[in-house]
Amino acid sequence: MSVTAVRTPAEYESQLRRYLFDRSEEGRAVRVGEKEVSERAEIVARYRDLFSREQLEALRSAEDGASEADDRERLYRLRKTCEAGVVAAEMAEREDALENAVLAARVQFQGEELPLRSAQAKLAVLPEYRGRDELGAEISGERDPVARNEEEKGISLRDLEAALAQASRQTTDAYTVLRDRWFERLLGSERDGTPTSYHVAYLRRLSPLESTYTKERAVEVCMDTVKRLGFDLENDQNIKLDLDDRPQKSPRACVIPSDPPTVVHLITRAQGGLHDYQAFLHEAGHALHYAGVDPDLPYTFRNLSRDHALTEIYSYILEAITREPEWHAHYFGLSDEQAAQNAEATTFLEAVLFRRYTAKLQFELDFWGRFNEGDDGPDGYEERLTGATGIRYRADAYLADMDAGFYSADYLRAWIRSAQLRDYLVREVGEDWWRNAETGERLRALFAEGTRPSSEDVAARLGHQPLDTAPLLHELGA
Repeated sequence: MSVTAVRTPAEYESQLRRYLFDRSEEGRAVRVGEKEVSERAEIVARYRDLFSREQLEALRSAEDGASEADDRERLYRLRKTCEAGVVAAEMAEREDALENAVLAARVQFQGEELPLRSAQAKLAVLPEYRGRDELGAEISGERDPVARNEEEKGISLRDLEAALAQASRQTTDAYTVLRDRWFERLLGSERDGTPTSYHVAYLRRLSPLESTYTKERAVEVCMDTVKRLGFDLENDQNIKLDLDDRPQKSPRACVIPSDPPTVVHLITRAQGGLHDYQAFLHEAGHALHYAGVDPDLPYTFRNLSRDHALTEIYSYILEAITREPEWHAHYFGLSDEQAAQNAEATTFLEAVLFRRYTAKLQFELDFWGRFNEGDDGPDGYEERLTGATGIRYRADAYLADMDAGFYSADYLRAWIRSAQLRDYLVREVGEDWWRNAETGERLRALFAEGTRPSSEDVAARLGHQPLDTAPLLHELGA
């Protein structure tokens, strides 16, 4: 087939499924350390006929002529995927070069040569405060991008930012108390007044508590936790578990839905500490969502979405189980007092991340607002994030901290929505929602809808307005 050949929407969707599967599997192999070289550019070249301007116009024409709402939405998502593919085709070779440079990079630290990803993982487990500082310094159609992303997400990013900024202000007093208490407990008296961001991985791991939350028990505890909700991760044929530790494996847990619902990869790299359990449950939420999709849905509504705000709801609600004091008491034999204290630590971490991402969204809106005027500098990045969290973020890290498509907004919408969902489950199921099979049944019904609904659709079903932050404020102690 020539480069300019044009497929019908049905043919396009079928071939797109093959392309996304091959690309996902390539990305997975590189991410988990099975491959030393990324070859995504070859995959893009093999499917280059999917991403032509002629194909894009054919999809746009079909979308304009669609009479049914579901057809229009499906064709919209296919068109937006084609748009992204046109850009990706131009960038594939450079992305491979960047990925391969990361894989080849080595860091000299204390007489040892480490792969860059192993050095990143080491930041979470290095017990010496000054050592983390030392190592961290070593490894550290619509032209308006804001309007374009608002159209894709179907929301106002400015309205979202305003609601979140108000919520962040309302949590400041509670956050300050938590921050001072847990900085002292986790970083000790030798810490700087404003610690650098090199310590965040260590904080998130709650490393001083690692003797309680050992990496050896992470799989066992998390498997049992989701089993109480009625999900059997270990024997789910659709979910492929990769829990091994490899030097080139990214330390960041993830799910890769190569072909939902039948091929869904759940990938973690345990290092010890509570973050292993949180990361596992977070990714289990994603995996159960994609593996629970109704297989009779069109491919587009099984794997393509306008954004990531929907699936992040389900990752957050499972991770929220670690904020239940009884979970800590049940699995780790802690007293009620110690269990409550450790659960408070998870609330502190949640507050850090919520405030950081609110400040990040504010910076990104400002950055892209001035981008077309030729101003692409870091103005406001360090000040906003440091002021919000009490952790110093380097100005020169601003580009590495920006994900495509305002992913920060998707995380923040999911924070609001998962708090609404927990509030709903407490009302409908009870305080024991986190260990009740009825919760699993309610989640299973949501999972079956795949990627079709929006995060805001879910809010309406829960009886909340999309920007109702009251449940979130309650969870963060405000």
